[in-house]
Amino acid sequence: MPPVRKPADPAVRLDSVSRTYGRGPAAFTALREVSLDVPRGAFTAVMGPSGSGKSTLLHCAAGLDRVGSGRVWLGGVELTGMGETALTELRRERVGFVFQAFNLVPALTVAQNVTLPLRMAGVRVERARVAQMLERVGLAGRAGHRPGMLSGGQQQRVAIARALVTRPEVVFADEPTGALDTVTAREILDLLREAADDLGQTVVMVTHDPVAAAYADTVLFLADGRIADVLERPGADRIAGRMTTLGARA
Repeated sequence: MPPVRKPADPAVRLDSVSRTYGRGPAAFTALREVSLDVPRGAFTAVMGPSGSGKSTLLHCAAGLDRVGSGRVWLGGVELTGMGETALTELRRERVGFVFQAFNLVPALTVAQNVTLPLRMAGVRVERARVAQMLERVGLAGRAGHRPGMLSGGQQQRVAIARALVTRPEVVFADEPTGALDTVTAREILDLLREAADDLGQTVVMVTHDPVAAAYADTVLFLADGRIADVLERPGADRIAGRMTTLGARA
């Protein structure tokens, strides 16, 4: 049966999603009946204490992890029940990923790392498109360099270009500034903000940093596997204050 497609749906939808790891007394429930819609073209940040379910939510939404119960849609396509091959193809073609560790291939050049998702999907690589993407992230003169010749911030720029080059439904970013200094982190966050504003890209970012979360349109707060609060365009001070009371109010 082909995947169910709902053309009017948001970029990401979770409906009563739960995820438990392990069995018996050692079982841990990371998500508990989570429902949410992420609008297309929006920049959404996900925050919460350690163990609140942030990364699990991102992994379930991106099809990297199976839900225990509930349903997940990405770009109007239901992921629940899809086979591994179909999920792999969907992630390759319709999802971009940015991680704290960059995850670049050391032996490949910058341009080759950026085009890797296209080549794996069997899509013809357009040099002009790659050049435009590298210029957008400030690496126009670095196409032939290898990751080891770049700073941490430059490597993360390569990762962002790689995530955007397929024009994905959603870019999922998991602590993308966690390994960077403050100035470089702000440059990376500016790029993600510009992707949403200029390209209409949907971005979902997990972060522990209130300053990073303040770049988003919406901030979701998780506690004990549930959505405890949602703030629209809050400042860093308000986000930090909400984090300090999250346990008490959740």
